Amino acid sequence: MRRFTTAQTAVAAFLLSEAVFFGFLIAAYVYFYPQAARGAGRDLDPPRTLIFTLCLLASSATLWLAERRMTAGGRNGFRLWLGVTIALGAVFLAGQGLEYAGLFAKSVTPERDLFGATFFTLTGFHGFHVLCGLVSLLALLALTFRADFGEAARRGVGAVALYWHFVDAVWIVIFSLVYLTVWI
Repeated sequence: MRRFTTAQTAVAAFLLSEAVFFGFLIAAYVYFYPQAARGAGRDLDPPRTLIFTLCLLASSATLWLAERRMTAGGRNGFRLWLGVTIALGAVFLAGQGLEYAGLFAKSVTPERDLFGATFFTLTGFHGFHVLCGLVSLLALLALTFRADFGEAARRGVGAVALYWHFVDAVWIVIFSLVYLTVWI
C-alpha cells in the first residue's frame, strides 16, 4: 500500500474542503438548472469544449508519465512530460477563455440571468483552480533545473499531482452536468 507523504496528506485535506465547496456550487447549478437552462443549449459549444476537455484529461495521463519518469530517475523525461502537461492545461484554459469570449459576444454574462450567474461561477471557480495548478506545475518545472532537486522536491511533485488529478476529476462532473445535458 502506498503511503501519503506529509505534503500529500495536507493537500488531500485541502482538497476535501474544495470538494465540499465544489459540491455546493454543483448543487446550486443543478437546483437552478430548470430555470436557468432556457437558451443555454444554443449559447454553449459542447463539441468544441469536448476537445478542450480531452486536453485536460490527457494532461492527467502526461502528469502520471512525468511522475513515472521522475521515479525512474529520468530528470529530462520528467521535464518533457511535465512540459506537455503544462501545455495541455494551458490549452484547456485558453479554450475556456474562448468559450467565455463567445458567450460575452452573445451577451451571456454573469449579470444577465441565472444561467450566466451559475455557469460563470462554477466554471470560473474551476478555471481558477486550473490556473493555480498550472502555476504549481511551472514552479515544479523551474525547480528541476536546480542542482539540489532532491527527495523533498519529489515529494512536492506527488502533492501537486494529487491537486491536478482532483481538478481534472471535478471537470468531468462539471462537463457532464453543464455541457452534456444541453448537448444530448
